[in-house]
Order: sequence, then structure tokens, then C-alpha cells
Amino acid sequence: MLDKVSVTEYMAQVGREARAASRALAATSTGVKNEALLAMARELDANRAHLMAENEKDLDAGRANGLEEALVDRLALKPQTIDGMIEGLRQVAALPDPCGEITDMSFRPSGIQVGKMRVPLGVVGIIYESRPNVTIDAASLCLKSGNAAILRGGSEAIHSNRAIAECIGRGLREAGLPEACVQVVQTTDRAAVGSLITMPEFVDVIVPRGGKGLIERISREASVPVIKHLDGICHVYIDAKADLDKAFAIAFNAKTHRYGVCNAMETLLVDASVAADILPRLAEAYNAEGVELRGCDKTRAIIDAQAATDEDWATEYLAPILAIRVVDSLDEAMAHIARYSSQHTESIVTEDYTRGRRFITEVDSSSVMINASTRFADGFEYGLGAEIGISTDKIHARGPVGLEGLTSQKWIVFGDGQIRH
Repeated sequence: MLDKVSVTEYMAQVGREARAASRALAATSTGVKNEALLAMARELDANRAHLMAENEKDLDAGRANGLEEALVDRLALKPQTIDGMIEGLRQVAALPDPCGEITDMSFRPSGIQVGKMRVPLGVVGIIYESRPNVTIDAASLCLKSGNAAILRGGSEAIHSNRAIAECIGRGLREAGLPEACVQVVQTTDRAAVGSLITMPEFVDVIVPRGGKGLIERISREASVPVIKHLDGICHVYIDAKADLDKAFAIAFNAKTHRYGVCNAMETLLVDASVAADILPRLAEAYNAEGVELRGCDKTRAIIDAQAATDEDWATEYLAPILAIRVVDSLDEAMAHIARYSSQHTESIVTEDYTRGRRFITEVDSSSVMINASTRFADGFEYGLGAEIGISTDKIHARGPVGLEGLTSQKWIVFGDGQIRH
């Protein structure tokens, strides 16, 4: 194991190589990037046995270290997982390349023509836990958007990630690109994370993917800009003017489609005028799914639920638990969201155009919806093809972050000898 001085030196070398590779990538054509992605897919397909053998080492170590069975399952590289990784590479290769896109060109009175060109961010550091397939997701999106990537996976997946990194490296070489375009950090020492998030001379942005504790630490300690969301306290508000059949379908799907995801509904707000009509029907459906209900006093006067506390309104359960509050108006619903939301995703169910417009205008979250399940807050569902994560920040990227979110814009000027007088 490297000592801390050696880890710092190692990470600085990784950073230097990534910075040099980012300059090469900026001049790389879409065709070459796609060639590299498809070559990686072929390498994964040809090395299935090796990938699964290395993954078995991680699984054995995880079980020996008492890793929860749900986390062991997330760690596993099953044949269908490898199929998904291969298909993901092919899908990203088929996506439009945002780099080099020129927009907003206009002539100025001086005769110069001014516009914007989309360009890569440069070097993206990604820190993530458990699932080794994230290594391919991150590598493919960074490469297609013209960014060099430094990937630091969880220590529990180190053998799997190294094996995947070998396939990535061979794919890059086959396309004639530097292997440093995508580097998987080879040490499990936590000091590597501290170095990665404090190298602004080599790294342009950090994307953490993992639990709230990891993201809070990185946000607190990083001297590099961070694209992140801490948690997903998502709300659905059933308005007084809602179609109750739509409301039932949306509120049921938003909670029960998947529990352990950041875009699952955690709090249901219901207008008092329709609460007695919709809540018993929803409670019966939730109970059939084993969802534990926690409600305000008005909710508990209508259905059987545990008493909700202030902590419940501020909790991302990631579990079959739902907080329910009956409110007297749209304004009260929006005030509750303003106080407790994590600014991830909120939805209103209403047939009233004016009230829907007020909701999407006044609610300050990265995704705001009318008559749709919060589960749609996803890069693939938004037509991005794939996503590197969700951002609840307001500067640069917000909401699902796809290829365009991994780029920026610079001003470009075309002239014909003009000088300023």
C-alpha cells in the first residue's frame, strides 16, 4: 500500500497525465471517440470470464467483511450487467456529440460576428461507491463529451474496476487515444480522494456518486467545483383541481415504482378539499405494497397512519415509508416544499392551467412537473441518452447531467480585420 506521501505524488501524476490527455481529447473527432467507445464494448465482451473472476474476488471479500447482502448484489457483475455495460457504450456512441456546436451567431455593428461554441470542461473527477458498472457509465460519458476522466471507485470493487480499466485502456489504444483519457485510481487509500478533490490545477470538476455522507464530505473539503445533489426529498402535491384518477396513478407510481432512488416521492401533499376522496384509496394501495404511512393530524383523521414528526418532512427514506400532509391551499403546499425540499423534483397534479403554471414558476427545484410522476426525473427519460448524475446546484448544470452538462461554452468571434475605435 502506498504511504500518504506516495499517494499524493501518485495522484499528482494521475492529474498531470489527465490534463495532457484532455488537451488531446479536445482535438479529437467524434468518429475517433465513437471508435474508442465501440472498441471498449468489444473488449468487455471478449473478457467476460476475466471480469467475472475478478469480480468474484470483490464479492468474496465483501461477504468476508460483512457487507450487507443488498450491497453485495449491487457489487455483482452478472452476465446481464456486462450486457448492460456493453449496450451502454454503444448507446453513448450513437448519441450526438455536443462538442464544437456553434450557436447564437450574430453580427455586431462593428462587423464582427459573435457566437458561442460548446467545449469540454477538461478533466472530470468522479468518486463513486459499490457498483462497478458506474466505471463504464462515467468513462463513456466523459469520453464522448471530450473530457479526460479520473475515476475513483469504492475499495469494495477494486478488482472489478481494475479489470474494467484494462478493457477501457485497450479500447483507447485501439482508437489511437492516450490511455490517460480515462484513468481508474489504482489505490484504495482514502487519501487519494483527498488529493483528487484538492487539485484544481489538474481537475476542473468533481462528480460524487454515493451516499449523503460521502457527498457532504466532498462538498465540504473540495477546492474543485462539485456537481452534486445531497438527497432527494421529492414531493407530489394533489391539488384541489386534480383529476383524482391521474392523482392516484401518479402518487402510487412515484412512491412504489422503486424505493431506493433519489427521484422517488418521499412526501405526499394533498389539498384538504379532495383528501377524503383520494387518501383512503391511496392508503389501501400503499398498504397492499407494505408502505408505512406517517401523517399529519388531518391525514390521521382520514386514514390509519403513524403520527408524522418534523423530522419526517425532512427525511429521504429510500424505503417503503411515506409522509403525508393535508394542506389548505396551493400556497401552503408550496410553502411546505420551500421549507423541506432538497430542490430535486416536485410535481403538481392539477387540471387548472393557472395553478400549474404558478407551481412550475414558483417552486425552486431542479425538476418541476405537472401531472407526471417524479420518477421521470432521469437523464434517459429526458432524452439525454444517459446521465452522470443529478445536480441540485444552480450554477452550470441543474437536474439530470448528460453529455451537454459535461461541457461549457466559450465565446467565439469571427472578424475580417476589424479594430476597435
